[in-house]
Amino acid sequence: MDEKEIIIIAAIAIPVSLVIIVIVLFSVFSSRKNRLLREQAEAKKVFDRELAESQIEIREETLRNISWELHDNIGQLMTLAKIQSQMALEKPELMTEVSKTIGSGIDELRALSKLINPEALKSLSLKEAVSLEIERFNRLKFIKAELIVKGDIIPIESNIQVIIFRILQEFFSNTIKHSKASSLKVILNYSDEELKITAKDDGIGFEKNDDFMGIGLKNMETRAKLIHSALKIDSIKDKGTALYLDYNFT
Repeated sequence: MDEKEIIIIAAIAIPVSLVIIVIVLFSVFSSRKNRLLREQAEAKKVFDRELAESQIEIREETLRNISWELHDNIGQLMTLAKIQSQMALEKPELMTEVSKTIGSGIDELRALSKLINPEALKSLSLKEAVSLEIERFNRLKFIKAELIVKGDIIPIESNIQVIIFRILQEFFSNTIKHSKASSLKVILNYSDEELKITAKDDGIGFEKNDDFMGIGLKNMETRAKLIHSALKIDSIKDKGTALYLDYNFT
C-alpha cells in the first residue's frame, strides 16, 4: 500500500470515526437525558403523592381538633352558661358571670373559625399556621407552648410549606399525646439562605424501639427528604425530645 492509498484511507476513516463517535455520544446523552426525565417524572409523582397525603392528614387533624373543641370545650362553656342563666333567675347578680361565660364561648368560636375555613388555611404563612397550633395548645391548656420567630420572614412556596407544617404537626401530636411534657418551645430562625426550625419538649423522651421512632419519625424523614431538607430528632429518656429541620431556600 503506497502513501497515496494510506492518505485516502485515513481521509475516509477519520470522518467516519468522528461520525461514529458523535453517534455514540449522542446515544449516551439521549439515554441519560431520558433516564433523567423518567427520574424527574417519578420524583414529581412521589412528591405529589406525599403532598396530597399531607394535605389530607392536616385536614383530618384539623377536623378532629374542631370536633373535640366543639364537644368538650365550647360545649362545656355553653352548658355552664345555661346553668348560670337558670340560677340568675333567682340571683340576678349572677348575670355578670353569665355574660363572661358567653363571651368566652364567643372568643373560642372565633378562634375555631380560623381552622374551619379551608381557604383561610391555604392563605396562612408557616408562621401563622404554627401560631394557630401554639395558641390552641395554650388556650386548651394542653401544654405551655411558645413560638419564637427570629430574622426576617421569607415566604415559602405553598406546597413546601404544607410539607413542613405537616412534619411539625406530627411532632406536636406526639408531644401532646405521648410525651407527658409540660412545655413546648418552637423556634423559626430565618436567614437569607435557609430556615432553621427547632421544636423541643420536656417530656419523657423515647427509645429507638418505641412506636414514635418506628412510624412517626419515618414519615417525617420521608417528607423532609422530598423537600431536600435536613431533619434530625434527638431524644433523651426522661428529659425530652427535640426536632431540628433545616430548609435551604436555594
